[in-house]
Amino acid sequence: MTIKLNGTPTIENLGKYPAESVEKLRQLLATGAPAKPDTHRKDFYELQNGGRVYWIHISPISGTVVLLAIWQKPCVTSASAVSTQAA
Repeated sequence: MTIKLNGTPTIENLGKYPAESVEKLRQLLATGAPAKPDTHRKDFYELQNGGRVYWIHISPISGTVVLLAIWQKPCVTSASAVSTQAA
C-alpha cells in the first residue's frame, strides 16, 4: 500500500524528533511512500523510507498526522552470507 496526502499535512511530533526527520516525513507523505497498516489499530501505519521506519497515525477527522516513533529497519543478512563470513 502507498500513502500519499494532498496539500501540506499538519504533523504532530510527539516524540520530539529532529525537525529534519519531520520534514522528511512530510516529503514522503507528499510524494507517496510504501506503508503497512497496523493490523491492530485503525488509521495507524508504518511508513518505510530506505532503512528508516516511521510509525504514524492519521486522524480520519482532521487529517492530522501524528508521528509516534522512528526506528531503523533491522538489517537482514542471508544465511549464506553469514556462513561465508564465518569461514
